[in-house]
Amino acid sequence: MFNQAMLPEVEVYSVLSNARRREVLTELWKQPESMSLRDLSERIATTESGERPAPRALRGSVYNALHQTHLPKLDSLGLVVYDPNRKTVRVCSQAGQLNRYMDVTTRIGVTWGEYYRALGVVGLVVTVGSLATVPLLSAVDPLIPATACLLLFSGSTIYQLYAGRLGTGGQVTRLLARFF
Repeated sequence: MFNQAMLPEVEVYSVLSNARRREVLTELWKQPESMSLRDLSERIATTESGERPAPRALRGSVYNALHQTHLPKLDSLGLVVYDPNRKTVRVCSQAGQLNRYMDVTTRIGVTWGEYYRALGVVGLVVTVGSLATVPLLSAVDPLIPATACLLLFSGSTIYQLYAGRLGTGGQVTRLLARFF
């Protein structure tokens, strides 16, 4: 798992310099199983146009660009596995190393940094509020919100590392959906 060869930074920036390649990785991280080229191109065209369904000409343009240029490049770098004959693509675990270069958002649309900051602020306010005898909060032992906040930090970190680095966010989300 940790023995993966890191891409040179020049290659990382080359890959991420193109919006469609970034969108390919983002879409594939959402669904780590194999995806058809047609489905992938439709999702990217919808994102680019903001229309559902995306205009036919744009869908065709995205399809051709992915098939001829972007997916072969990502495949040659070991970031995706692209089968040009079956027209299927899936993300590789090595693509997780690009997370640190991208502003990765959670499923609710905020970045992980924003999520952790909000969690820290809420945890701090509730803990200090219980110590400062703020009504309602003073009835709670300060150890309870502090422990809950630390557990949320730990659980979130494990989820982020597991989902982002190993490319299994969809599986984790489906597993959590069964319980909640």
